Amino acid sequence: MTSHTPHRIVFANEKGGTGKSTTAVHVAIALAYRGARVVAIDLDHRQRTFARYLENRAETAARREIDLPTAEFAVLGGGSPEELEAKVAELSSGDLAGPADFVIFDTPGRDDPLARHAAASADTLVTPMNDSFVDFDLIGQVDAETFKVRRLSFYSELIFEARKTRAMKERRSMDWIVVRNRVHHVEARNQQRVDQALAELSKRVGFRVSQGLSERVIYRELFPSGLTLLDKGHLGELGTSHLVARQELRELVANLNLPGFVPRAEAA
Repeated sequence: MTSHTPHRIVFANEKGGTGKSTTAVHVAIALAYRGARVVAIDLDHRQRTFARYLENRAETAARREIDLPTAEFAVLGGGSPEELEAKVAELSSGDLAGPADFVIFDTPGRDDPLARHAAASADTLVTPMNDSFVDFDLIGQVDAETFKVRRLSFYSELIFEARKTRAMKERRSMDWIVVRNRVHHVEARNQQRVDQALAELSKRVGFRVSQGLSERVIYRELFPSGLTLLDKGHLGELGTSHLVARQELRELVANLNLPGFVPRAEAA
């Protein structure tokens, strides 16, 4: 797989604790396993969760003397959009490994100039949210009695305008996917209300909705080693919940509809 212009995937949400970094890492490794060259840009220079995960992964590979597909990465904080673009060009340009196929950005859970720039330049924008109206408030406000959408949030308006401007100036579209992480199936009534609100809002601003990653301890356990659910053979014996989580991840990556990524059947 080669491409002179890498496809940009941006994980963005102006709220913390939605699983951005965990989702971003697993998508990056899924693409690396398919032979893509992936560049990762961590724009949250305070937390550095995305970068730390990949650092832990490199340390584990060296310690165990194993080959683990991974991504080149950099941490950026501050600076101008022009400086960010220069760094992206430097990392994704062709070298012995060839040009990058994907550039993945993990943005901080707060309003940030570079995060805005990255989101506006995304080919695929992924907005993870926890399955609650606390997180829904980031993209839209609902009526307290009917749970109907009353208005768009500032963030939704920002992305809507960015998509419109990009389509007019560059004749390129942006695929925006809202990913529902940490869905609790026991909360059926709340889930149904969130379903309805997302369906209504998606028609107004044009995003797609995908199921994401459930709340599972395994994700927190994997962080120190930098391993992912895709690293079969290096995780030891997995329980049923881990196998279910791996299938959730595969379905999420397939739902992103990324160029050159053709889902294939894999054994658990």
